[in-house]
Amino acid sequence: MERHLDPHCEAILEEYRAALPQCQAVAKELHEQLKSTFERAGLIVAALEYRVKSEDSLAGKLELKGAKYKSLADITDIIGLRVITFYSDDVDKVASAVERLFTVDWENSVDKRKLHEIDSFGYLSLHYICSKKGFPYRFEIQMRTVLQHAWANMNHDTGYKSGVEVPKEYLRNLNRLAGMLELADEQFSRIRSELTDYRRRVQALVASGNLDEVPLDGDTFRSFLDLKPFDQLNRRIAAVNQAEIQEVPLMPFLAVFKSLGCNTLGDVSKMIRACSEGAYQIACYQIGLTDLDIISSSLGPQDVCIAYILKSGGGRAGIRNMFDLLNGPSESNDAMAEFLTSQAEALPFMNQK
Repeated sequence: MERHLDPHCEAILEEYRAALPQCQAVAKELHEQLKSTFERAGLIVAALEYRVKSEDSLAGKLELKGAKYKSLADITDIIGLRVITFYSDDVDKVASAVERLFTVDWENSVDKRKLHEIDSFGYLSLHYICSKKGFPYRFEIQMRTVLQHAWANMNHDTGYKSGVEVPKEYLRNLNRLAGMLELADEQFSRIRSELTDYRRRVQALVASGNLDEVPLDGDTFRSFLDLKPFDQLNRRIAAVNQAEIQEVPLMPFLAVFKSLGCNTLGDVSKMIRACSEGAYQIACYQIGLTDLDIISSSLGPQDVCIAYILKSGGGRAGIRNMFDLLNGPSESNDAMAEFLTSQAEALPFMNQK
């Protein structure tokens, strides 16, 4: 596209061409710096993008308002970075990281989140103009949520902000949608905050031993496992062969305990206390005549569940269901269930009332 630039603007464009390799290198460096900072902070973002303004884009900008720029250094978005977060409150965390890394030009930075127009949702980005030592040009960092980014892109595609007149009925629908998305953004952050508070309460209840008050779910079971509830049983089993214990994830047992009717952590704890002796007898039968010198940490909870199933009359079908939940359906699960059922009938715990 042919541009009509005066000598002053041509000089700025020439400066851009000379600076382009350095700008490209710095843009990549800034991207990597932000990425590593977020990773160290444990901050997960949806996207981290960067770009260097193209020559055609810069020429178009100069053609429109080149007189306001004395040199390339007056243009604040030669390099642009965009951080897209999942949650609105994470925008502030990103902003805090940016403030620690770079010098922020507060006079030219804009917090568009302070706008309150009904149609402003997609433009609620936080825009920082920044600089860093050793680099003569400023750069822009935009920070916004996934929903704000989606809204902004949709507006761009529909021409909503392009100067094209949009019929009022469409404007009304767009504005209604903006309000819904803004509410969704707020609710996502609120729900995450409430879940965090819930997990803290659960951890406190688990740590205090009030397990009957704690419903059995993924978060609570994970906190329960942090207490090492099967360690004593596993050590007792390992002592049979002086075996080592290989730690493996025990979260798959959540589905098993739920299938056995456990609704709280108290139910699981009671099952462990009631069935540990039976589990030990089953394990002794399994490994007592072998030279096995390594056992899995899953052996204890597995045999607790087997002991409970057998004592409660679940039999072969119950044991197979347990193995199906742990390992996925398989014919070998049925064979193992049949073997354990037949052999366990002679164990002492099965004859205790």
